[in-house]
Amino acid sequence: MAGHSKFKNIMHRKGAQDKKRSAMFSKLSREITVAAKMGMPDPDMNPRLRLAVNAAKAQSMPKDNIQRAIDKASAQDGESYEEVRYEGYGPGGSAIIVEALTDNRNRTATSIRTAFSKNGGNLGTEGSVAHGFDRLGFIFYPADAGGEEKVLEAAMEAGAEDIASSDDGHEIWTAAEDLHQVAADLEKALGEAETVKLAWKPNLTVDMDEKNASTLLKLIDALDDDDDVQTVWGNYDISDEVMDKLEG
Repeated sequence: MAGHSKFKNIMHRKGAQDKKRSAMFSKLSREITVAAKMGMPDPDMNPRLRLAVNAAKAQSMPKDNIQRAIDKASAQDGESYEEVRYEGYGPGGSAIIVEALTDNRNRTATSIRTAFSKNGGNLGTEGSVAHGFDRLGFIFYPADAGGEEKVLEAAMEAGAEDIASSDDGHEIWTAAEDLHQVAADLEKALGEAETVKLAWKPNLTVDMDEKNASTLLKLIDALDDDDDVQTVWGNYDISDEVMDKLEG
């Protein structure tokens, strides 16, 4: 599994799109508020909140913003967000899962349906593509966290299920219910991870040619630009050669 990193490819693109810091902070704040509302408002007692706060810190979100988002959870008049999942097909037979946090399901559904239809895809019903993915825990360390052997040993000791190392870094996969424990054990051995989240990992990937990849990336851009969208997952693989042509 070493070599080209499909997930880092997706995540790099997301990083490139999040140039608008205010939009990115808004999405991070929303996740913090929802996490705090679902459990204790203390990150040490609430694993999901801890992940959300760590993700915000990794993007240099100010402490005041983080605390405000936590406080919002207990405010009586605060917005109420719900988690919604959308599934659909993108160009070249690709399958896409979109995770959103919304206070208006109709608005979000319309916006996501439009993004799919304008960019070579179509929105499906819930369950239409999820059967081709596994729901797993995902932990990412950059390459400088350690060599492949060191990371592999730490991951195995922590109870991870799979690891893939490439020039980009180390992808570590766990059972969904083990994510928080494995992440905590890895932190002791390797320091804080760059990414810790529940993920949709495709069972099979679809190679994208230049034409389909170009349309697909426009679809992902359109989805990412939606304030309600938190994460976009797909079963596509865009080779380095194709990416170089598109970015060249």
